[in-house]
Amino acid sequence: FIMRTFKRLWIPQCLWILRSSYRLLHGCSRLLTSRIISHYDSINQCKTELPEYFNFASDVLDEWSRLEKDGRRPANPAFWWIDDKGKEVRWSFEELGYLSRKAANILTEACGLQRGDRVIAVLPRVPEWWILNVACMRAGIVFIPGTSQLTAKDILYRLQVSKAKCIITNDTLAPAVESVIPDCQFLKSKLIVAKGSRAGWLNLKELFPVTSADHECVKTRSQDPMLIYFTSGSTGSPKMVLQSHSSYGIGFAASGRHWMKLTPSDIMWNTSDTGWVKAAWSSVFSPWICGSCVFVHSMPQFKPAVIAETLSRYPITTFCTAPTAYCMLVQHDLSSYKFMSLKHCLSGGEPLNPEVMAKWKIQTGLDIYEGYGQTETVTICANMNGMKIKPGSLGKAVPPYDVQIIDDHGAILPRGEEGNIAVRVQPKRPFCLFSEYLDNPEKTAASVCGSFYVTGDRGTMDEEGYVWFVGRDDDIINSSGYRIGPFEVESALIQHPAVSESAVVSSPDPIRGEVVKAFIVLAPAFVSHDPEKLTHEIQEHVKKVTAPYKYPRKVEFVQDLPKTPTGKIQRKVLRNKEWGK
Repeated sequence: FIMRTFKRLWIPQCLWILRSSYRLLHGCSRLLTSRIISHYDSINQCKTELPEYFNFASDVLDEWSRLEKDGRRPANPAFWWIDDKGKEVRWSFEELGYLSRKAANILTEACGLQRGDRVIAVLPRVPEWWILNVACMRAGIVFIPGTSQLTAKDILYRLQVSKAKCIITNDTLAPAVESVIPDCQFLKSKLIVAKGSRAGWLNLKELFPVTSADHECVKTRSQDPMLIYFTSGSTGSPKMVLQSHSSYGIGFAASGRHWMKLTPSDIMWNTSDTGWVKAAWSSVFSPWICGSCVFVHSMPQFKPAVIAETLSRYPITTFCTAPTAYCMLVQHDLSSYKFMSLKHCLSGGEPLNPEVMAKWKIQTGLDIYEGYGQTETVTICANMNGMKIKPGSLGKAVPPYDVQIIDDHGAILPRGEEGNIAVRVQPKRPFCLFSEYLDNPEKTAASVCGSFYVTGDRGTMDEEGYVWFVGRDDDIINSSGYRIGPFEVESALIQHPAVSESAVVSSPDPIRGEVVKAFIVLAPAFVSHDPEKLTHEIQEHVKKVTAPYKYPRKVEFVQDLPKTPTGKIQRKVLRNKEWGK
C-alpha cells in the first residue's frame, strides 16, 4: 500500500510516509535482516562454502522481491532516483525485476547478444544504468562500465581491447562513438538511451514497450565472468580487471553488513560516478545484498549545497562519498541544515584527513567510517561496526581477507614496520579477489609475491591490527578519488607540438589531496613563448585529447628530466621533490 501511495503523493507527504514507516520498522530491523544477508555473510566469514552456481539477479534481487511480496521487507523502495529538476523514479525489487527482464530480452534479441558477450556502458547517473547492469547479470553478458568523461580515443581503445560487441550510451557521447566505429571490427550493435531516435542506433526507450518481460535468468557459475573495469597503471594503457559473479556478487556481504551497517530499512546514498568501481561497491552490490534502498542523485556536478540539501530533505540513513567531498562539505556552512535521518557516514577511494573527520563530527555529530580497497578487490580494510575509530587509519582486515604488511620478498614484517599492503592468496585464494588482468598474464603474475597478492600500496600495521596507509608504491595519481595513470597524461601531452618530453607525477593539493603535475621539456621553437599562455594552451589540449579530469592542474617547464642510466624517467625523484621528501 505504501509503495503504491508513494507514486501519487506530493514529495513532503511522501517523505513523511517513508520516515514514519522507517521509524516503525527500524525497531524490528534485526528481525528483517533475513537469511539472505546471514547466508552470504557466512560465506565471507568462511563458515559456509561458496556455491557452485550463483547469480546476483536471481539469487539475491529476486529473493528480496519474494520477501517484499510476503510483507517481510520494509516499505522502502529498492531504488530511488532524483534529479535537480524535480523528477523522481522509485522502484520496488519487483519492479526492478520486471524492468531488468525486459532489458535482458532487448540485449539478447534486438542487440543480438549471447551469454559471455561483452557490453560497454558509458552513461551518467541515469536509472537505465542500473536496469542494464542487472539485465546483463540475467543474460550472462559481461558488463563494462565507463565514465561519461571518456573521449573518442578512450572509447576506441576500450572497444578494441575488450572486443565488446555492443556499446550503450546517450546522445551526448553518441557522436564520439560514431567517429571511431570504422576501427571497431568487433562491435555489432549500438544502443542509445535517449528520448529521440538516432540513425544507426537501437533506442532503449522505444524498445521497452514492445519487449516481453518474460525472461529466465541464465544459470551462471560462481566464477563465471560478470564485470570488467578498466584500471589505470603506472605504465602502459589501462588494464582490464575481471570480476566474477561471486567476487562482487557475494564479496560485499561482509562489508555491507559490518562496515556500512546496512539493513533492509536503510536508504543508502553513494555519490560515485557510474564509471567508477565505487558505484558497483556502494550503489549496487553492498546495499542490495542487504536489501537496502539505493538512492541516487543525477547530480552532473558536485555541489556542496546540493549534497547538504538532499541529505536534509530525503530520509537517507547511510551516506558515502570521497574524502575530497567531505573536505568541501565541512568548508560549506552546514549549520543551517538538519540531517534528520542520517546515522552512518562512510568514505573510501583515498586517505581521509583526520582534521576533516573531526570537523564533520563537530558539524553533524557523526563519525566517518573509512574503508579501503581496489578495483581488483572488495573491501580490504574498514572501520567496522563496534570498532574503535583511529583517525587516519584504514581500519582492520575485512573477512575473508587475511591482510599483512610484507617486504619485497613476500615475508611478513613486524608490527609497525613499513612495507607492502598485501592479501594472502596461499594456500587458498579468496573468492572475492579479481580473476585476472584480461589478456595480460604477465601483469596478473606480477601482482603476486610469495603467498600474497600485493596491492601496490605501502602501509604499516599497529599492535591492534589497524592498517595505516603510507603511500602508493607506483606512480598512480589519486586526485579526488580518480585514479590517473601518468602514461595516459604523458601520451596526451606529447601530441602537443610544444612538448618535447614530459613526466607526470602527483603534487599536493589542499582540496583534492593531490593533483596532476606535468614537468615539461619544451621543443626549441617554443622556449621563448609566454609560459602562462602556453600552460593554458597545453592544459586545454589535454582536456580535448583525453578525459578532462586527467589534465595537469600544475605545469612546470624544465630543461631536462631525471633519468636512470638506461634512459627511464625517474618520476619518483620528481614526486619526492613535490612532496618535500
